[in-house]
Amino acid sequence: MTATLADLGLVEAAALVAERSVSPVELVEACLERIARLDGQLLAFVEVLADQALAAAATAEREIGEGSYRGPLHGIPIAVKDLVDLAGVPTRAGSRILADAGPAPADAPVVARLKEAGAVVLGKTTTHEFAFSVFTPPTRNPWNLDRVPGGSSGGSGAAVAAGMAFAAIGTDTGGSIRIPAACCGVVGLKPTYGRVPKAGVIPLSWSLDHVGPLARRVEDVAVFLQAIAGLDVADSTTLDAPVPNFRGEAGRGLTGLRIGVPDRHFDRRLQPSVAAAVEAATEHLRGAGAIVERVAMPTLDHVMDVHFVTILAEAAAYHRARFPDRDADYGPDVRAALALGDRMSAAGFLQAQRVRRTLLDEAVGVFATVDVLITPTLPTEAPAIGQDRISYPDGEEDALTSLIRFTCPFNQTGLPAITVPAGTGHDGLPVGIQLVAPPLQEARLVRVAAELEAFAGTGDPRPPIIRTP
Repeated sequence: MTATLADLGLVEAAALVAERSVSPVELVEACLERIARLDGQLLAFVEVLADQALAAAATAEREIGEGSYRGPLHGIPIAVKDLVDLAGVPTRAGSRILADAGPAPADAPVVARLKEAGAVVLGKTTTHEFAFSVFTPPTRNPWNLDRVPGGSSGGSGAAVAAGMAFAAIGTDTGGSIRIPAACCGVVGLKPTYGRVPKAGVIPLSWSLDHVGPLARRVEDVAVFLQAIAGLDVADSTTLDAPVPNFRGEAGRGLTGLRIGVPDRHFDRRLQPSVAAAVEAATEHLRGAGAIVERVAMPTLDHVMDVHFVTILAEAAAYHRARFPDRDADYGPDVRAALALGDRMSAAGFLQAQRVRRTLLDEAVGVFATVDVLITPTLPTEAPAIGQDRISYPDGEEDALTSLIRFTCPFNQTGLPAITVPAGTGHDGLPVGIQLVAPPLQEARLVRVAAELEAFAGTGDPRPPIIRTP
């Protein structure tokens, strides 16, 4: 039974823990067995805290046995991206720059909230260096070891997909929760900017960074978000807004809900199998009672330029204490990006922020007529490790641009977005569908995403590396 426990969804596992038919210790043991068997190939973890996790699970088991059940995260094994402070463990952000970092003195607020909810931390997962890109070496995709897992939360995506954790913390600056979730066939939710505190998290770009969950099911990410959302005085960007029941709208049905399909930006340079998956999902929503209509967002034509200007300038500002004095300690891709960011002009940065404002105003206008947007999460399946360019029926582009092109607009606007698995594409790799909602409407995302999850839920959702003994 232990082996199959690792393949449960978080909510499924929590129900078994609550009724005391499965113990937190058994769940942790199942994940540790899976890590021992697979992580030598996947390389999703930078540190596994087996003894600490088992001790925390034993404490959770005792508390639950005494009648002190804290809720659906109590005793559930999770993982933390190595960009987020975990007390007593160094935060190295995948970089030689922080190779000598000492143990973090305290948990980041998101980790503290998860521990307060009873979650058990298994360890820290890989990130692309300082979250600066979407490939996350050396981590491999559990669906195909020759493919990237996406990034920069690639370790979190691979760990959840492979059953090595029931959920994981990710961060998202241009898509870094949604991209690995889509590449690895799990669910990833980027909440509204400011919904979740970023204190204790190494920044990539202050105005674009978000913290959120990756898990196997839609309800799982809703439960996770419930624990970490809310105002925090340590982060002045957090919103003083009520935290609703994010699972509350699931199962309400879609009759009369208005679904917007953006034109232009999301139908260019798109693999046919991805386009087919989005079309099938859209037609399903229509059949479930939703009203589907096209919407115009012309400012998206400029979003890539705006994104790169913003992220490079803000990253360069953060790294100024170390760059260029220690430029040799950065990886070549990060070093080149920081050098470019250092050359950004103030005028160029400010102009980019004006375009961001126009994009947000445009989105607000769109949401006056529709309730949710639907798009592909990525235009392609996960590219091969080392693949620099991706070909489409209407042209080709570099792989980095391909992987962030559909996700980064909603970092620029701060709107909540979720990706849901929608089967597999031409190469047998996962395809994701992205849903976007107005600010603070994560529960609405869960409502629609749960419907799509049920529609796509055919076949074995586990990657081949799990199915092969």
